[in-house]
Amino acid sequence: MTTDTVPAKAEEQESGRQGSTLLRRLVETPEVGVVVACVVVFVALALDKSTFASAVNLQGMGFDLAQYGLIAIGESLVILTGGIDLSVGALLGTSVILASWFNVKAGLPAGVAILFTLAITGTVGLIHGLAVTRLKMPPFVTTLVTYTVAQGVTLAITSGTSIPGISGFFGDLGQSYLAQIPVPLVLFAVVAVGAWFFLERTYQGRQVYAVGGNSEAARLAGIRGNRRVVAMYVTSSLLSGLGGILVLGRMGVGSASGVGVGWELSAIAAAVIGGVSLMGGQGRILGIVAGAVLLELINNGLTTLQINSDYTQIVLGAVLGIAITADRLRARRLARRR
Repeated sequence: MTTDTVPAKAEEQESGRQGSTLLRRLVETPEVGVVVACVVVFVALALDKSTFASAVNLQGMGFDLAQYGLIAIGESLVILTGGIDLSVGALLGTSVILASWFNVKAGLPAGVAILFTLAITGTVGLIHGLAVTRLKMPPFVTTLVTYTVAQGVTLAITSGTSIPGISGFFGDLGQSYLAQIPVPLVLFAVVAVGAWFFLERTYQGRQVYAVGGNSEAARLAGIRGNRRVVAMYVTSSLLSGLGGILVLGRMGVGSASGVGVGWELSAIAAAVIGGVSLMGGQGRILGIVAGAVLLELINNGLTTLQINSDYTQIVLGAVLGIAITADRLRARRLARRR
């Protein structure tokens, strides 16, 4: 053996170790499973139904994904702090009515109606955050109250009827395209990138993980955890308001009929499926987005296959159950390693 072959073999071994380490890290990344699942589900449905991968259907999924995805990101930010927000769906439905009422009944321009609506939803999020941090109220109870009140407010404003005659601006926002891509999907992508940058590239974002992972340790480290918790609740409510405005633009009429009902469960499911721990402190935006995409693929795919909507709920519920089970198993495995 020459002296030249020794370094060459050492380099090969080092390269092999690096490759195996990279592969192991890739396999252990929670987001990999859901991303692969998205690809598998999409390919399977596209092969079974040619219309599934058509441009029209993909654009329709883009509109739906933006609506569910926005509240999924907001919900996930709250879960990362160790909390929960059960009001995102009901608040989205209320935002539809508020924006249309401000625009039609109060006669405000669409832009002003949107600002008023977002201001109200942001205030609701502020109340959530202060109730959880200052009054030490359980997040489940706090947001459950808003869930109930929001549905009552919606019915009180409309008396069960729709509000027609909204400005065309809402339609431009909720139904238009940018280079054949739905504008709501573009907005969702912008929000997702912004959330990713905040969580993974800013000091404040790392503090959110710290607070969710161990609030007492974060406090001893000098992190103002209450501020981070309040900010995440405000963000969640604002995204619910934005989602409601997009839904209003898509419907073209202010209607409370079934809008937002049960959407909080889809938001939680997208978060958990994407690797967000229900205990807080763990999860990334990539997984959250992938979780929302997977749910949309399943929901749209079952509809395309003309499967009864009752079975759709069963499938989505089963997916959520599997995701929660996987979350607990992952938490146990991490606890053993420590």
